[in-house]
Amino acid sequence: MARIKGALSTRKRRNKVLKLAKGYYGSKSSLFKTAKQAVMKSGNYAYIGRKQKKRDFRRLWITRISAGCKANGMNYSTFINGLKKADITLNRKMLSEIAIADPAAFTALTEKAKAALK
Repeated sequence: MARIKGALSTRKRRNKVLKLAKGYYGSKSSLFKTAKQAVMKSGNYAYIGRKQKKRDFRRLWITRISAGCKANGMNYSTFINGLKKADITLNRKMLSEIAIADPAAFTALTEKAKAALK
């Protein structure tokens, strides 16, 4: 039985890492050892970034809703509380879109929230 060497699989594995490191600065794009470290680090950053993206968008939506509420003489927390009591289930993304695109509809929502709190 012939002896099997790992040259093909090793080369494939290294080329896969180097392909991922394409465009990196300096030797990080051409030397396997540094490329591997850079790819691992960038993978960690990408993983963390996917979580941060969700946080950042939620913060943006809340800021937009809050600005719309203040324009109607209300603050964010009482508005959300009023919507819950009025049984209006709109997520923050949609509420922020309404606040930007259709201020009249957002004003109607704030009025319903105020009425539910009384």
